[in-house]
Parts: sequence; structure tokens; C-alpha cells
Amino acid sequence: MRRYGQFCPVAKAAEIFCPRWNALILRNILWGAERFSDIQRGVPMMSPTLLSQRLRELEAEGIVARRKEGRAVRYRLTEAGGEFAPMIEAMGVWGQRWARRELAAGEIDMDLLLWGIERAARADAFGRRAVVRIEFTDQPANKSLWWYLNEGGRCQLCVDDPGGETDLYLAATVADLIRVYRGDVSLGAATGDGRLEVIGGRAARDRLADWLNLSPLAAIPPVARAANA
Repeated sequence: MRRYGQFCPVAKAAEIFCPRWNALILRNILWGAERFSDIQRGVPMMSPTLLSQRLRELEAEGIVARRKEGRAVRYRLTEAGGEFAPMIEAMGVWGQRWARRELAAGEIDMDLLLWGIERAARADAFGRRAVVRIEFTDQPANKSLWWYLNEGGRCQLCVDDPGGETDLYLAATVADLIRVYRGDVSLGAATGDGRLEVIGGRAARDRLADWLNLSPLAAIPPVARAANA
């Protein structure tokens, strides 16, 4: 971990928080990712080797605790790590207000979107076992269909049809569903103009917003760049 060579407490905190990926690793754990594979799903462009290194460094600094449960290894934030939570939330608010722009090609990340939906979805929104199928209309056939199984209080992403009745069918491009997910366009507007197609019974369609459970950040409007001029 690089050091600034300063005794200033801001510099000391920045040494831990500011190296590339660290804020996102802490975000993922804060949002409930405990296993290495789950943490990695939230940083898909980060190599497993670098993620392992950063987790070891954060553990050495007392920010992350590692524990073994049988053969599984889980990570959690320590008391010190938990105090980064307001900083992470404030960064999200600032990013929505001041750094939001049209999606760049490298930001249209299907895997990150699928992980984000799975992480936030309310598995009990339908009041019973329910399956949601998503079709990405701009993806090749082998990557276009995904299912979310909502059962037993857990939402699980499936690469194959989990069986049983499918309650909701959603169809959109990856970019358009990202725009809904991050709040660029409302769910109602996206379904109204056809960017997001929703097929299913009335009761299931009425529960879509509850199931998606979009972050409060999605409701924060961006500040026009002209306002900074």
C-alpha cells in the first residue's frame, strides 16, 4: 500500500480508502457480499490476484475481517471498516449529482447490472415463489436470457430456466436497463415508450418496482454541467 508520507489524518485515511478498487471492494462488502466470488462480481474488471492482494492489505489494516466457516471463507467489515459507510454513501450521492453522464461504451456492463439487480431485489415482493426472466435484446443468443429465482427469502440469478411458471418477462437492451437501474429514466417512462417491455399477469407487473427495489440513489437528479460554468 502506497504511503503519502504525511501525518495528516486525511492522508492516512486516503492511503487505505483511495487506492484503485478499494472503495468498490468496501462498497461490495457493505452491500452484503461476503464470499470472494460475490465481492469479485461487483468488480468484474479486477483480476482475482489483485483482489486477493487488496483484501489481505485491508485485513492487515484492520478494515476487513476474514473468517473461515468450514471450507468457506467470508469477509466482513470491522468496526473501523464500517465507519467508511457514510463516505461510500456520500460518494454515491455526489456521483449521481455531479458525475452522471451518458453511458460510455465501457460502462455498459451486463455482468455488473445482473449482480446489482440480484443484490438489491426483494425476493419476497411477489409473496410466493416467483421467476423473473430478463432478455437482453442486444446480446447474442447465448448471453441474452437470464432468470431470477425468488424463493425462500433469496433472489438467485440463474443461467438456465429454474423451472416452474415464469411470472414476469422483461426485455430491453443492456444500456436501457442500466438507465432504469441507475435512475436516468423512470420505470414508468421506460415501459411507456417501449424501452422496457414487461409481460406478465397484472399482479406480477404491479410488483415489479417493489421487486427491483432500486437504490435511493436512483431518485437523485443530476446537476446540469452548465450550472458549474
